[in-house]
Amino acid sequence: MNKVLIIAEAGVNHNGSIETAKKLIDVASDAGVDYVKFQTFKAENLVSTTAPKAEYQIENTQNQNETQYQMLKNLELSIEDHHELIEYCNKKNIKFFSTAFDLESLDFLNSLNFNLYKIPSGEITNYPYLHKIGSFKKEVIISTGMCTMQEIEEAISVLMDAGTSKENIIVLHCNTEYPTPMKDVNLKAMLAIQQKCNVSIGYSDHTLGIEVPIAAVAMGAIVIEKHFTLDRTMPGPDHAASLEPLELKAMVGAIRNIELAISGDGIKKPSMSEQKNITIARKSIVASRDIKKGEVFNESNISTKRPGNGISAMKWNEVIGKIANEEYKVGDFIKV
Repeated sequence: MNKVLIIAEAGVNHNGSIETAKKLIDVASDAGVDYVKFQTFKAENLVSTTAPKAEYQIENTQNQNETQYQMLKNLELSIEDHHELIEYCNKKNIKFFSTAFDLESLDFLNSLNFNLYKIPSGEITNYPYLHKIGSFKKEVIISTGMCTMQEIEEAISVLMDAGTSKENIIVLHCNTEYPTPMKDVNLKAMLAIQQKCNVSIGYSDHTLGIEVPIAAVAMGAIVIEKHFTLDRTMPGPDHAASLEPLELKAMVGAIRNIELAISGDGIKKPSMSEQKNITIARKSIVASRDIKKGEVFNESNISTKRPGNGISAMKWNEVIGKIANEEYKVGDFIKV
């Protein structure tokens, strides 16, 4: 099977600091993820100056007076920041990735010759945005938090009409609540998306912990996206629903193990590693007491014991009623 693509979502957890962003890259590189992803936006293009923050943003920033615009303005990465972070990612042998949240930012990312684009959940009903990404004719990952199946189908249709092939579209099941309650995860919806839309699937996770993305891989996800931070107690909108460094590393290790566990051919047969244990663990038919030549084998004079290199215990009914052609001591393998 192909390797699961793991995206470590740094997002805006750099809190506007390029040095913090580099520390996040260090963590992602050490964890062994494939991409570290940031967010590219101009606050004035993304949100009105008076737009309120979401409830989770108010709770996580502990600032109800600040507008969403003010919060985002402090979290922007400049063009120079992007180039510096890309260069740093190259040094750390990890791929840089970013999600654009407005058309100007899309053009900027396109100028960097990215081959992969990510549509965040909030933009899945943004026709001009979808059409522009579709026109790039590159690989596209779509997050589907807050979506209905119809909205997902419509977004895919826009991308395809603009020039992107369906083979280049991966749809991530997602819930846009930070953190997502376990009862609202609904992982079966990921499989429903695959069946209904006939696309590759993945999962963008906002739950606490690492169990759900691991389960998603076991269910067929080929892309996993997960927020991470240096410290969950840091101020900011997304830290509280993010993994800390050791958790990110544990998630990656678990996903790589699951990849191996589900990589078989699906044929039920003894594996190479367990074949040596077959005779040790299975049982043969043996004498349960001394048996004289000419005696009839019955349930009182034979039983089953390890090892399994005699007559298989599955041939029990074939042995019962046969006559002993030789003498047996207790524990001897029966021969017929």
